[in-house]
Amino acid sequence: VELVESGGGLVQAGGSLRLSCAASGGTFTNYAMGWFRQPPGKEREFVAGIRWKFGTYYADSVKGRFTISRDNAKNTVYLQMNSLKPEDTAVYYCAARFREVVVTSHWDYWGQGTQVTVSS
Repeated sequence: VELVESGGGLVQAGGSLRLSCAASGGTFTNYAMGWFRQPPGKEREFVAGIRWKFGTYYADSVKGRFTISRDNAKNTVYLQMNSLKPEDTAVYYCAARFREVVVTSHWDYWGQGTQVTVSS
């Protein structure tokens, strides 16, 4: 499975961005999809996950601000990020895992990452 992220960039605090992740090479509905991020100098952390049909999961730090969704017809997962804060600055990674969402880094496939920078 190949994952390609897009939509990162520079935004002011309080602004919004939408990340996209296009998947290819597998049966998309077999996989839970997730977003992780790695802030500068820190470890990669779970941001949000979505099961193949129902069920979404969020890190406490993004609940109420970020929304994960997927379009199974387009083999694409999205992360809508609103009310962005400087501490959201990180490289954001898309990930795929067979069937279930987990908050650890034990996912099967990873994208190359896209930079999100939030200025104060």
